[in-house]
Formats: sequence, C-alpha cells, structure tokens
Amino acid sequence: MIFDCGKFQLDLTTPRVMGIVNVTPDSFSDGGKFAATNLAIEHALKLASEGADILDIGGESTRPNATPVSLQEELDRVIPVIESLVGQINIPLSIDTYKPQVMQAAIAAGASIVNDVRALQEEGALDAVAKSDAGVCLMHMQGTPQTMQNNPHYDDVVNDIKFFLKMRLQASIHAGIQASRIVLDPGFGFGKTREHNITLIQQLESFATLGQPLLVGLSRKSVLGQVTGNDVDARLYASIAASVIVAQKGAKILRVHDVKATVEALKVVAAIQ
Repeated sequence: MIFDCGKFQLDLTTPRVMGIVNVTPDSFSDGGKFAATNLAIEHALKLASEGADILDIGGESTRPNATPVSLQEELDRVIPVIESLVGQINIPLSIDTYKPQVMQAAIAAGASIVNDVRALQEEGALDAVAKSDAGVCLMHMQGTPQTMQNNPHYDDVVNDIKFFLKMRLQASIHAGIQASRIVLDPGFGFGKTREHNITLIQQLESFATLGQPLLVGLSRKSVLGQVTGNDVDARLYASIAASVIVAQKGAKILRVHDVKATVEALKVVAAIQ
C-alpha cells in the first residue's frame, strides 16, 4: 500500500510514525514549548533524528475550546518552519490546517501532505489540494474545536464516522484527488466521549472496508488520561500502548508526540510478527 505524497511515495506495508510539531502557544500537550520558529525547527529536526517518517506542522491549536487564529498569524507561524525544514531533511512535511490559503502557501513552501481536521469542507479546500500533487488526510470531527466536546452524540459512532469519511472520500476523488493520495482519520477526541473513543479503537478494523489507509492520533489524548488518571504530561506509557494496539488493528500512520518511544515499540511489534 503506497501513500502518494508528490515527490514522496510512502510505503505503508509497515506502520509509519508522524511526529507532531505544534508551532502554537496553546496546544493541549506542548503548547508554547515550540512556539518560536527556531524552537519549532529544532524540535522538528530532533523528531526526524528519532525516526519520524513524516512531520506534521500546525500553527493553530484544535484542542477543545481553542481560540481561532487569524490567517496571517497561522501563515507567519508555519511557513518559515516548512521553508527551513525542506532544505534540511528528506521526509514528507505535513501541514495541519483547514484553511485553503494556508494549504496553498504550505505546499508552495514544500509541504507534501495536507492534514485537515475538517476533511476539506472549507470553501476552496478541495480545489487547493486537487491542484497540487500533495497527499491529504481527511479527518472526522463532530462540531468545531469550540463546541466538539459539548455532549457529543452518535446513533452508531463507528457507522456514522465511516459514512462521513466515505462521503468526504468520494467528494475528494470527484474533485480530482486520486485515491492513492488520500488517508482517513476517525478523529479520536474530536467530538467523542471516552466510550466513543474506546469503541472506535475496538472496531478499528472495520474501517478497512473504506479501502484507504488509516491515520490515528491518540498520543496523550484525554481518553488516555480518563483511563489512567494521569495528566497530559504523564501519558507516555498509555500512548505507546494505544499506538501498538491500533497498529495491530490496521492503522498505517501514527501521529505522535513521542517519536523515539513509538518507533522502538513498533520495531518490537514488527520483529515479533
């Protein structure tokens, strides 16, 4: 299974690790730690040296109740980081955004993947990706970051999310984005309760019927804190356990904060299997 990201062709026969680079002051886990351009670049290079297969660069937090960021501020945060990294490392860079203008600028700067929590639903987003050769991740989110955790409800959480992702997949292909360029993300923590998240993990294999690779982001998420009782900075072991489980259930890309630990855990799984 190949994920076509323009000049990069990612072989997803074995799970890949996407390292998180938050160029934000308010992300739920590491907000503020790497908000300065030089610190974000330094952190990204560290994650690459630890074995990240992809780096996901975001300039606007999508944590619950996050404050929206202006277009210019988001551009000012992410574009210098992408431009610097393109010349220093040879792995795909992903832009974590739902704004078409940021997608276009990031792709022009050298990003190879668009990671969109709104699954290209913003006006112009489908077109921005279709006119490029970038790969894209379509994620499910119920509501917005400001409202998503206000009593989220589903008739059937797995089937409802599968239907949404199927519709967005079809819309993307219809817009001219080849299926080989698309991965799907159930959106753990984005408008889901603890029970919803656990059900999605338990039934993750059922998403294989959509025919696309799955990206999963469970790293340090609140569901892991609800299970363990640990604060966000003490969820490493829970995150590794979750990564191993979803990899065994078919996830092809794992979006994580702790790259080195995840890479080593996946090496052990691969050796045993």
